[in-house]
Amino acid sequence: MSVVDSCPLGAATTLAELARDPHPRLALLRAQEPVSWLPELDGWLVTRRDLALSVMRDAETFTVDDPRFSTAQVVGPSMLSLDGDFHTRHREPFTAPFRPRAVRDGFAAFIERETDRLITTLEPAGVAELRRSFAGPLAVAVVTEALGLVGTTGDTVLAWYDSIVQSVSDITAGHEAGPAGVAAYTQLRRAVEATVADRNASSLLVSAAGQLTVPQVASNAAVLMFGGIETTEAMITNALLHLLRHPDQLALVRADADLLDGAIEESLRLEPGAAVVDRYATRDTVLGPATIHRGDLVTVSLTGANRDPAVFPDPDRFDVRRENARLQLAFAHGPHYCLAAHLARLETRIALQQLLDRLPALRLDPDRPAAPYGLVFRKPVSLHVLWERGT
Repeated sequence: MSVVDSCPLGAATTLAELARDPHPRLALLRAQEPVSWLPELDGWLVTRRDLALSVMRDAETFTVDDPRFSTAQVVGPSMLSLDGDFHTRHREPFTAPFRPRAVRDGFAAFIERETDRLITTLEPAGVAELRRSFAGPLAVAVVTEALGLVGTTGDTVLAWYDSIVQSVSDITAGHEAGPAGVAAYTQLRRAVEATVADRNASSLLVSAAGQLTVPQVASNAAVLMFGGIETTEAMITNALLHLLRHPDQLALVRADADLLDGAIEESLRLEPGAAVVDRYATRDTVLGPATIHRGDLVTVSLTGANRDPAVFPDPDRFDVRRENARLQLAFAHGPHYCLAAHLARLETRIALQQLLDRLPALRLDPDRPAAPYGLVFRKPVSLHVLWERGT
């Protein structure tokens, strides 16, 4: 029996379906083919939480270090695309600034000021599209502050990000990347070189340059930029969408601010900003019901794992008081657990708290519905909201 014949549900699964509304199909796969071969993916899709953990914990068997890894083709080797000692060497210089206390001390005041500035600009209108006018700009501002690049503005960082992401997306889709991504990365690398050379500069890039070469610092700066903008923008937007879609849960949060953290974790569980992570098998192995062959693509569905009913009862329900919501895998797991998870949580908490406090009767625009969309990265294309303007 061929691998396709042994996975009829996977054979019938389309990437378009997974981008549009993946949850019914993922639930079916998780129950019947938890490790399934998807011809459209040309790889395996893992949807059960315990098996997802097995893959992400075992970097020797399931590696990111493969020539097909699209991000590395654009920005070179980094902590995102290396394993073992090389991964440790690239990641370690960036670890300390992203520990909980360092994040609070280093970023909380800046995030509060930037959030206040953005909301003050929006406040009089009573209407906004919050992904592009709030979540995105906030994420870009925080990344720009974190990187501390000399002579660089948020607009410049965003332009680099857009070009690099487009090149990565082109490669992922099987197309040749255009020149814009290479040009953007060249500019980023020059900014890193100038920052490292500036004796008056103080940033995590300068401290990392004591342990890594400048090209290695630049590669990792690109990865931090990518993660800090893409997934944090999604995290804020998705959490706000979940709260506004569920007035009963929003009321609980308004009555008890301590539940805001639970709301954020529950939103991450239901719609992780990064829906999947890719690994490549280094040897023949057995994973659950499937026999994986050396070189096979093994894609972990964080979205599927996060709704595993064996761990999360009534998994499709948004429940801000769910006791085990922090078992969600939105930040991945194992050696490649998201380095800046604490910063993303802090940013989202401050953003949501200020939005809820300062925009009275904040609600979704009923004439412009929103829904998460995307195969790899999931968030609403737009999030239109209304609130009561002050008099």
